[in-house]
Amino acid sequence: MFDSGKYPATCGVYLMKGSQGEVFYVGKAKNLRNRLRSYFSEQGDNRPQIRFLLKRVRDIETIVTDTEKEALILENTLIKKHRPRYNINLRDDKTYLSLRLDPREEFPMLQLVRRVKRDGALYFGPYASSTAVRATLKEIYRIFPLRRHPWETCRNRSRPCLYYQIGQCSGPCHGRISPAEYRRLVQGAVALLSGRETEVLETLRRQMGAAAQRMAFEEAARLRDQVRAIEQTVERQKVVDAGGGDQDVVGLHREGGEVEIAILFVREGKVIGRRSYSLEWRLDEDELLSSFLQRFYGREVCIPDRVLLPFVPEDAAVLADWLSEQRGRRVQVLAPLRGSRRELVALAERNAAESFRERGSRREARQEVLREIAARLHLSRFPRRIECFDISNVQGRFSVGSMVVLTDGEPDKAAYRHFRIRSVTGSDDYAFLREVLKRRLQRGLREEMLPDFILMDGGKGQLGVLDAVLRELNLEARIDAAGIAKSRVLANVRGKMVERSEERFFLPGRKNPVVLRQGSPALFMLERLRDEAHRFAITHHRKLRRRSSLGSVLEDVPGIGEKRRKALLRHFGSLKALRAASLDELRALPGLPAALAERLHAALHQQKPS
Repeated sequence: MFDSGKYPATCGVYLMKGSQGEVFYVGKAKNLRNRLRSYFSEQGDNRPQIRFLLKRVRDIETIVTDTEKEALILENTLIKKHRPRYNINLRDDKTYLSLRLDPREEFPMLQLVRRVKRDGALYFGPYASSTAVRATLKEIYRIFPLRRHPWETCRNRSRPCLYYQIGQCSGPCHGRISPAEYRRLVQGAVALLSGRETEVLETLRRQMGAAAQRMAFEEAARLRDQVRAIEQTVERQKVVDAGGGDQDVVGLHREGGEVEIAILFVREGKVIGRRSYSLEWRLDEDELLSSFLQRFYGREVCIPDRVLLPFVPEDAAVLADWLSEQRGRRVQVLAPLRGSRRELVALAERNAAESFRERGSRREARQEVLREIAARLHLSRFPRRIECFDISNVQGRFSVGSMVVLTDGEPDKAAYRHFRIRSVTGSDDYAFLREVLKRRLQRGLREEMLPDFILMDGGKGQLGVLDAVLRELNLEARIDAAGIAKSRVLANVRGKMVERSEERFFLPGRKNPVVLRQGSPALFMLERLRDEAHRFAITHHRKLRRRSSLGSVLEDVPGIGEKRRKALLRHFGSLKALRAASLDELRALPGLPAALAERLHAALHQQKPS
């Protein structure tokens, strides 16, 4: 029986936990007692997922905070720590690409980054796709030829790179441009990325006129080409009349218990991208919008001057304070009622509705493909959640297992997992696979999160391992299984390929494999899932090998112990970044003597110290 009197009537955070102490849900409230009472009142919360959650809750922990903003920050921290199952989850939860330029460098360069930090550099974006940002970079380099590679990489070359030869780099590493001239290129690129095209065009036209007067016709022609390129780029951009500046515009569409949210990224009065999210949890609109904004801006992303919303959530003022603190400058959270900004919100809502319609069409198509898979592979249930496993190792070293997931026919990357092999020595793929499957399914039993269908990358052998594990855990009646064997090349007596056989699917208790029609959507979906499992495994395996190679290099340097190795990894983040570090950068590291920095630099570049 719930006793509301034992909970404080102040702001704070509450954690709903299960019988094993696992955190199911984390929430914040202005008044903890009132919020928790609303869950357990006689009327109750009529949302189906909340009713299901409350049946599993065995304990509620509360943490009192001094302010609502502290509660918001703590809620974000706890969600990232516990990853609660019932909190809102952005399916493509990832940071977007941005462009970074550090004006403090003598010859700054543009970098593609996914994390926006308060490090004194300039950031532009976000760009919703790599295609969009690379198209922007292509235009920038064509108009303003900034350097393309890290400084040390450029200086180690005996001559300028190919980009210099084709006019897309000004060659500062080999003295082909003065710092002052390069700074003008940087200023032009910054102005263009900031949306100040008119200012850039006026400057270039003045320079073109001056060059023509000096009879420097080649320079004038180059400036003319830059002007034309900018004009063509500006013509392709969508311009909106909403007071200029940077703003994110949020639109929300609800239909049939489902929610679609679209965000328009507006920079300097121009729409540069859109991102849509389908939310599975049916929250109240106020709570849903607030939770979405916290999840979205709780990552290292570009935060604009204004966030325009379809309505003002209850904690809008707290959100504005939190966003301002994240950004380091004032951020407004507004719900415009009229004018051009309201028209922008209406545009975002139309985008959300259109995205919902498109997603519905795609969802129906995916459901049909999943029904075909269930029929062709004789599954006992609809395969809403499909998992695929693969193993990657080299002679038993750096052995790693991968699990990739399809939910409703779409990749669920937040559910992907890597497994380091713990109990098996030597090289035994079947033993590796058995360990990975047991660990995954035992945890699934504890958390009540099991797949409907498991696809093994391999034939009868791998399927036999899975079948044995399912029987051992008494799961053979709850999870369907199949193995996908790669196509075989059929050859003639001379050893030349005649034809390639179809992919074969092996099922438990069935001798002959099932062959899906070539080119069918069902075959394509399962092949893509198998290939994704292999990619995910081999990528992590290579990462482990790179880390090991870094450790072996550092271990050979006298004076570099375990503590310093960890400090170097923490400072540079990767072997690539450490190798690219200059000798001066290594000497500047606190706690690293100059002589040791020289030995380390020499070891990383396989050369003798001077």
